[in-house]
This record gives sequence, structure tokens and C-alpha cells, in this order.
Amino acid sequence: MMVAEDVMTRGIMSIKKGATVAEAMKKMMDRRVTSLLVKIKNIENRESKSCKDFGIVTRRDICYAIIEKHPLDIKVEDIVSFPLVTVPRDLAVREILELMKRKNIRRVPVVDRKNNIIGLVSNSDILRAVTIEILEEEMLPKEE
Repeated sequence: MMVAEDVMTRGIMSIKKGATVAEAMKKMMDRRVTSLLVKIKNIENRESKSCKDFGIVTRRDICYAIIEKHPLDIKVEDIVSFPLVTVPRDLAVREILELMKRKNIRRVPVVDRKNNIIGLVSNSDILRAVTIEILEEEMLPKEE
């Protein structure tokens, strides 16, 4: 059974809450990602990766925001989703998909036992992993 840690993308791609949506768009394009974590809380420990300190801004959030205003006129903090919906590193992929469907979201940060963000699982990550698993199963010799 595959779990979050097996399919997640490691590392945290983030942007400051005071950045403009135009800056977020550029960062997403440069890094080829569809979401950025946003540090919401002003805390003393700048290295904190606690899920309680972050929100998320997605390509979809940006698309909806720029219908109304120019990307230079919108701050990331105005469209960020907070609090985060997260999953533990050992949650089964099937349960992650059920959560995504129920919450109508396409990606979730993965947290360790201390609620620190250790990665991100997207529906694309899951699809890729399941496809590889199926292809590998098909290549195994059939038992008679």
C-alpha cells in the first residue's frame, strides 16, 4: 500500500505573504510548480516549517483573482488559503484521494509527527505513482 511519503514531492517552495500575485505567477512558472506555500504568521523562528505557520496559494486561486484585478494590484496574502489541510506521512494514498475529493483540492502538504511540513502530494504525484506501479506489475512475469 502506497502512502503519502512514497509519492510526495520533497522540499518546500514558498513565497512571502506580501508578494504580489504577479511575483507568485513568475515564481510558479520559473519553478514549474502549481502552488506555493505562504508563511502567514510572523514568528521569531524564521526556519519554522510548522503547518500552523503556512497557507497555500495555487494556480487556480491566482486565475480566479486576476479575473477582477491586475496581478500587480493583488497581494498573495489576499488570496491565500489558510489554515492548511495536511496529511501525515503515513496516510494511505486512497485516503488522500478521498480527502482531496471531499475538500475539492488538488494538493496537500505532508507533515511529520511534529506537524512540520516535509513535502507536498498533488493529484499529479498520485497519478504518476499509480501509473508506474501498474506498468511495473504488467512487466512482471505471469505465474502459471
